[in-house]
Amino acid sequence: MSFRKRNVVIGTANNTSALPAAREGKSLAVGVRPSPLDGRLTTSTGTSSLDQLLAGHGGLPLGTSLLVQEAGTTDFGGTLLRYYAAEGLVQGHQVHVLGYGDTWRKELPGLETGKGKSKSSVQKGSTATDDKMKIAWRYETLGNSSKRPGPAKESSPSSLPNLGEHPFCHSFDLTRRLESTEIKGQVHTTLVNDSFGKATASPLRKFLAELSSKVQSMGPNTVHRVVCPGLLSPTLYTPSARRPREVLQFIHGLRALLRRYPTQLTAIVTMPITLFARSAGLTRWLEVLFDGVFELVPLQHQSQMALEPGKEDKSQGLLRVHSLPIFHEKGGGLEGSWVREDLSFKLSASSGLVITPYSLPPVGEEDEASGAANTPDDKKEKLEF
Repeated sequence: MSFRKRNVVIGTANNTSALPAAREGKSLAVGVRPSPLDGRLTTSTGTSSLDQLLAGHGGLPLGTSLLVQEAGTTDFGGTLLRYYAAEGLVQGHQVHVLGYGDTWRKELPGLETGKGKSKSSVQKGSTATDDKMKIAWRYETLGNSSKRPGPAKESSPSSLPNLGEHPFCHSFDLTRRLESTEIKGQVHTTLVNDSFGKATASPLRKFLAELSSKVQSMGPNTVHRVVCPGLLSPTLYTPSARRPREVLQFIHGLRALLRRYPTQLTAIVTMPITLFARSAGLTRWLEVLFDGVFELVPLQHQSQMALEPGKEDKSQGLLRVHSLPIFHEKGGGLEGSWVREDLSFKLSASSGLVITPYSLPPVGEEDEASGAANTPDDKKEKLEF
């Protein structure tokens, strides 16, 4: 009669020994890491706060797409796409741009060098303790929510390949431009209109055909990023290219490529909902075909980018999350995300686009600011001690 330990399952010894060997032998592409939730490969969008928002995966899962809707005449969505494209070029990915030429690459932000810190930022850090006395403890913790979440214990950088060699998400500076020495990938552009303003022969289908051939020819270790700024914009698309039949076939084809290459391809598309409202049938169909849908609502009294140090903490708009890339019926990490809260965003030259929970400032600060603006100078001198 043979004896066997009761706490060991029969047949599990060989499987557990083969799993780490197979895991260590598989190499990941640069800028790609497994999700801490279910192990799916993810890549960074170039914005750390947006990576944290994507259903707890810590990045944009490969094989998925995002639709960013924006109201008004601002271009916050275009800035988000530039971060997404710049992150891909720095990581060595292939970036495919629809609607713009080679000049669009010259507008990408450059890497942050850390040498341009002004004295105002140092003074702001020294007076941080004084500001904490005016803000409640609940508002104090909201500032730390924009940081990228760390990986889980089972997916630490020491146990996964290619995670400690290169940073997953870089920091960019909008006042600089991405230099050729910092670019490791390639940009592939496709124009929807030619120089005479006439539509080329089925440009959307041509873009899908070129994308499919390049993804197939460059091998399984190459990551591709699809960038579509201003979908259906009259300045980029002719009336023939904005037909619902053409647009829906294009998004269907893009979705098919994402499902065909689930470990090589991602896509982010922006769309002006001021011209195409969410109540329209075409917009509703597009929201169904995309894995994630965001809506940017800029505030009218805020500028496009806060360059002054005193305006960096002010919210410049609201962010509404309509859907997220979820892989199973349990939600994929929604319990730890900010979807249930009101979100806001702010854009600055140094920090980029930061997404934080929306919160009103303390009432005392607003009263002091409004009272100081309405108080004459002679009365101010009398109140000083």
